[in-house]
Amino acid sequence: MATMSIGKAWEEAVAFVSREATLLFPVALLFGALPGLILQEMTPPELQAWFAAPKADTIPAMPAGFGLAMLLTIILIWFGSLALFALALRPGISVGEALRLSFARLPVLIGTALVVVGAVAAVLVAAALVGVVLSLASKQLAAAIGLLLGFVAVGLVFFASIRLVLLNPVVIDGRAGVMDSLRRAWTLTRGYFWRLFGFLMIVMLLSTIAGSAAQLIIGLLGGLIAGAEGARLAGGIAGAAVSSIVQVYMLVMLARLYRQAQPQDVADVFR
Repeated sequence: MATMSIGKAWEEAVAFVSREATLLFPVALLFGALPGLILQEMTPPELQAWFAAPKADTIPAMPAGFGLAMLLTIILIWFGSLALFALALRPGISVGEALRLSFARLPVLIGTALVVVGAVAAVLVAAALVGVVLSLASKQLAAAIGLLLGFVAVGLVFFASIRLVLLNPVVIDGRAGVMDSLRRAWTLTRGYFWRLFGFLMIVMLLSTIAGSAAQLIIGLLGGLIAGAEGARLAGGIAGAAVSSIVQVYMLVMLARLYRQAQPQDVADVFR
């Protein structure tokens, strides 16, 4: 059985990023940081306030143009992540080849996302129907069961997101379709849930701390030069840049973990 070592993946990722930084970081900045920064600048003030302190009873209306921009941003980020995985998984590939491969495999990744979203929606609809049926018998029982079903649904989504964390490398590294890619990604993470969970939590924590620190420090400097607007823009750019750096290391590590999780005879072909 294949083994998965976070420490080994980190060592390999550091060496790879040091060697291929000039290929990886421009792709991460162009298709990760930049679209996110542009979307941030397009976000209406009322939505920014709601994102900072969300309340279920005061959800502001989302402009159609902003919804489309959010969708395009997500697709661009997916496209960039596939290109980064291609660079990390296929030694000697050029940036142009990685981008072309990413474009060719992007429909499969979008398809897997639609399947997952559809499955989650089905679970939520089923939970809502159960709540409606129970409310006919007892409102108190319906409220309790509805809360429990809500926690179960969130737990299932969280569990599935960890089990499918290797989906992107599976999509870019093979020729399988939507359902086969989902099954393959699910199979490769069997037995590694908690290890992957710990890895992702550490990465998210480091990314949040580093990004917030960079945003604060650079934002203060920008504020001294150009006032409040300069502070906001400079802080946003710094935070996005730091997040891109963390993203590159995380994706390269996931690529190495994907290789580790493969059967040994398959993984050896790419070493």
